[in-house]
Amino acid sequence: MKFAYRTSVTRRPLRKAVLALPVALACATVLTVSSPVRAEDPAGPYQPVTSERLGHAAQDNGWLMYRHDYSSTGYSVLDGVNAGNVAQLKPVWDYETGSKSGHEAPPIVNGDYMFITTPKNGLLAFQASTGKLLWKYQRDLSDVGLKTICCDVVNRGVALYGSNVYMATLDNHVLALDATTGKVVWDQALEAPDLGYAMTLAPLVVKGHVIVGVSGGEYGGRGFIASLDARTGKQIWRQSTIPAPGEPGGDTWPKGAYKTGGGATWLTGSYDPQTDSLIWGVGNPGPWLAVLRPGDNLYTDSVIALNPATGKIKWHYQYTPNDTWDYDGTNEPVLTDLTYQGKAYKALVSASRNGWFYAVDRTNGQLIYAEKFAHATSVSGFKDGRPVTDPAMRPDVDKEIFTCPSFLGGKNWWPIAVDPQTHFAYVPTLHTCMKMKGASVSYKAGLPFLGETFTVMRDPEHPDEWGSVQAIDLNSGKQAWSFKSALPWNGGMLATAGGLVFSGSADGYLYAFDAKTGSVLWKSPKMSSGVLGVPSTWKVGDRQYVGVYAGWGGGVPIWGGDMAKDPRVRSIPLGGHLYVFAL
Repeated sequence: MKFAYRTSVTRRPLRKAVLALPVALACATVLTVSSPVRAEDPAGPYQPVTSERLGHAAQDNGWLMYRHDYSSTGYSVLDGVNAGNVAQLKPVWDYETGSKSGHEAPPIVNGDYMFITTPKNGLLAFQASTGKLLWKYQRDLSDVGLKTICCDVVNRGVALYGSNVYMATLDNHVLALDATTGKVVWDQALEAPDLGYAMTLAPLVVKGHVIVGVSGGEYGGRGFIASLDARTGKQIWRQSTIPAPGEPGGDTWPKGAYKTGGGATWLTGSYDPQTDSLIWGVGNPGPWLAVLRPGDNLYTDSVIALNPATGKIKWHYQYTPNDTWDYDGTNEPVLTDLTYQGKAYKALVSASRNGWFYAVDRTNGQLIYAEKFAHATSVSGFKDGRPVTDPAMRPDVDKEIFTCPSFLGGKNWWPIAVDPQTHFAYVPTLHTCMKMKGASVSYKAGLPFLGETFTVMRDPEHPDEWGSVQAIDLNSGKQAWSFKSALPWNGGMLATAGGLVFSGSADGYLYAFDAKTGSVLWKSPKMSSGVLGVPSTWKVGDRQYVGVYAGWGGGVPIWGGDMAKDPRVRSIPLGGHLYVFAL
């Protein structure tokens, strides 16, 4: 049955009163349910988030950034909830957002303060231990053409630095808000709305720089990564991901094509302090149909390393050259050490949309290994460290193909976790294929720039499941265990020192798996919607908490073809709901 509890400090009447207020407010407006937080308020004094704290986030009791630490591991050292007691995990507080779009953000926690975003750029601040709503901010998007935003009006979370909270918005602004009051400190615009650009990622703060990327590859926007001064919002640098003629990689594009070349950077990157490098994924080229833009089309479908002080690109590795399947390269790069064939590497690993699990040397961008983790026919193999694509799998205007995976990928945006104890990567996996055919297209700002039609279909190698959770041994790239799912698995992964892996299912359960074996050790009561959200964990006092959003939406219901038409998928209820559990 669905949850039917409430905490005394987050009573349902209070929520209804808050959510009934208008959402079309001035961008600096804050809706409050209490006076500004003071030291004597329940959450206590706010501890500023320094660069030193961010550098040691992996050991913090909170969850200070999108993937917990600069390596993007999604792994917590907390072990109060563990394999021996997780069966006693219970819901302790929850909150309904009132929105029926996709809910994708993790709870970000500093001390007893939690910050979590909602669709259409709402931002909620709670007391993390009790669920007391401290303040609420709602961005005014009433004049923004939300139909030009792909895919769903989502937001993936915030960054913390000093006494501020940072959020990127669908109308291409970056905001700094006071963490204790929700008042806007600064508001910086990076692009005009309604032209195909949008910002859905959680920012990353490095050395006082707020680093952000942009969506828009499906609209022919030219992707970029930008750095803003955390104190003032002033732009420090901006690096385009599609090089112009005369720039390194510019000769991999036909004349003029770079202007509408895609290369969106719509997921949060990582930071390697050992080499002082930002490591960031880059999305698909535009238009989708590759015959319209011969060449490798750098730096699309790539991972790139940048100097965080200047934005200059140091190296790149391209997962899918001359991509014509929308395979992207934006999936989070996780920084980890591994040993492959007897040699130790400082690596990054990524489960790519194209169905291959990559390990890349993060010091120079050289491929260590690539192994299939999903049915993959478009990228057929590798030669001299470079992916080889199958010409028979390339669509054209008069040529329809059937290939695997579909453009939704073997894994989409939902992040993996890496556990240093098991040395496994935990991968939320899709099992889909597609028909795809070329179509005529011309560029117009704000309209889709695809040049292909497509239908997502079942994978013949996985006729009974749309998804799975699998563990991959980092030292070999081979599967260690798998948990099959009849429904798509779109939940992000959380691994902990308690020997657990948490992830939410499309039918509305949060699972705890044994990290070594994949056995299900606990399943939550049924939540009110399917899970797209990214779970996180934190500790206040002596108590460890686990939180996750339920709130189905995102790209699958819009673009999912036969998968979206599956009656079990169609019947997933909508509605955003944050759930918090503890022993």
